[in-house]
Amino acid sequence: MSLDTLTPTASRTSVEAQVLGLLLPHHRTTGAGSADPADHPEQLRQIRQFTEAGETIVLTLPGFPCKSPNPAKVLGHLPDEGERLSLAFLDRLCARVGEVYEPGARMVICSDGHIFGDVIHVPDAHVDAYGDELRALIARAGLRHLDIFDLRHVHGDLDYDTKRALVTKAYAPARATLREQVRADEETARLYRGVTRFLVEDTADFPGTRSALQRECRSRAYDVIARSRAWGDLVAAHHPRSVRLSIHPQRPGAEKFGIRLLDAADAWATPWHTAVLRTPGGGARLMHRARAEQLGRLVLKDGRPSHYESRYEAVS
Repeated sequence: MSLDTLTPTASRTSVEAQVLGLLLPHHRTTGAGSADPADHPEQLRQIRQFTEAGETIVLTLPGFPCKSPNPAKVLGHLPDEGERLSLAFLDRLCARVGEVYEPGARMVICSDGHIFGDVIHVPDAHVDAYGDELRALIARAGLRHLDIFDLRHVHGDLDYDTKRALVTKAYAPARATLREQVRADEETARLYRGVTRFLVEDTADFPGTRSALQRECRSRAYDVIARSRAWGDLVAAHHPRSVRLSIHPQRPGAEKFGIRLLDAADAWATPWHTAVLRTPGGGARLMHRARAEQLGRLVLKDGRPSHYESRYEAVS
């Protein structure tokens, strides 16, 4: 996915369509996608809020929460090559917006690890360390189009448990409501299955049976989804005008626009659930650390595990 291969749409096309045209090649969607901006009226409307006022376009992206707690999937609890590449990609994307719309764009990464860290069994100290390193990566690389927003910006100096409770009470849907949506709506059911799968994969030391783990993760999945929705509504309250992005697949026409950060065989893969395998031609693939370890050699940066390198161009 090279941004350098994209060319701005002809000048007769609206600036909203030109901006959206830069996002569409990276659309993470369910089912058949569409490269026609006209098939994404909600995103055109969101972009138009800024272009009609001649203002910098603000994009919000909930994600970059923390690393998976399963060491078979990731290299540790701090950001690594996956985050470095993803942040650089997002910054370039905003820079390209500036080529077709002079006020440009900035992206607010709404790091959501604290909102459900207790549910996914990641300590707040690890979430803080992850977020601090994200900020350091942005500063070191000079990624001037990116900002970070997280639970530390909300409810002052209260402890994280209190903050989580306040946000959940204010915004989270009831479990009964979510259960009904899972039964009635295929998009919600797909999300529920995907979150459940992640929770099963992220659990490295469950003492019970596989079926007991699956039951527990199905229950916890409702909490993760409820907290994630609460976080999304909180973000919308703090950024009432924004182009709303998502790291989850989204169908064309949805309120949020799903965006793919890096190449992966799994449409649900993210840098915080995987490791990076680099290939000789410069490609980067996301995959579980255990698989990347089979295919490449470990590379360190600044004394920490960063990614794997393969001698072979074709990997699967």
